[in-house]
Formats: sequence, structure tokens, C-alpha cells
Amino acid sequence: MTHKFAQTMLTANVKAAQLASGSIEQNENLEKSFGPNAQLRLREAEFISQRDSFYLASVSETGWPYVQHRGGPKGFLKTLGGNLLAYPDFRGNRQLVSTGTLRVMTAVPLF
Repeated sequence: MTHKFAQTMLTANVKAAQLASGSIEQNENLEKSFGPNAQLRLREAEFISQRDSFYLASVSETGWPYVQHRGGPKGFLKTLGGNLLAYPDFRGNRQLVSTGTLRVMTAVPLF
């Protein structure tokens, strides 16, 4: 999924910072080598299937970042194909900040 990362994250401002620091050429070469995919590959799916926790990052409708830990038994995070993931929502503090934010966000990073 590295191509999608480059497409999403290497914005004009990021490239301006790379140019100023002298790393633009290195990053342009890296960006050119990314394959055209936005799907999880087997290697990534296998890595995900072995996790027993992850962090989900989102941004609220007011523009504030929010990071939530999710954990469970190894394998609780599942790949559904393509770039979709699923996990059980274990009862927590019932604030539902992540749940509400995910209703308006089309994509979130996991760490």
C-alpha cells in the first residue's frame, strides 16, 4: 500500500519541505518505485492477523486528533479483503468517540 501512502501524504507542502532539506530527489525516486495499488497484500494481511493490539487515529469534526488503543486476543483484527479491516468492539468507557468519528471519516490510520 505504499503507493497510496505517497499519493495521500506527499502533498505540495511536504514536497516543499523535502526540497528545502535536500531530500526531494530521494523521495521522488521512492515515489516512482511504488506500485499502483491501494489493497492490502498478503504480507500485510498476515502481519495484521498476528496483532493483539493497535492504535486507531482519527480527527474529530472540530479538527482535533484522537488516538484510541484497541486490544484483544491475537487475530482479533481481521482483513476483509481489499483495504477493509474489522475488529470486535469490546465494551469500554462508552464515550464512543472513535465510533462517532468513524461515521464521517472515510479512512483512518492504524499503528
